[in-house]
Amino acid sequence: MSVTQQYLLDTYRARSLGEPGPPAPGTDDWKVVREWRDERHFRAALAGRPVRRRLRDALRRWRRPT
Repeated sequence: MSVTQQYLLDTYRARSLGEPGPPAPGTDDWKVVREWRDERHFRAALAGRPVRRRLRDALRRWRRPT
């Protein structure tokens, strides 16, 4: 069963029981990624390590004129 089929089945069940439907697949993906990143930064700060923003630093180095 695919994710879409499971979502449609869950929506049908919720509607027939008069309950609110489930969120659509993929709606909270970026929220989860942000929370994971924030947790990593928090743990690094607690351990006394520098908080690294690898992608941002790499893009900054790439854009910097030589």
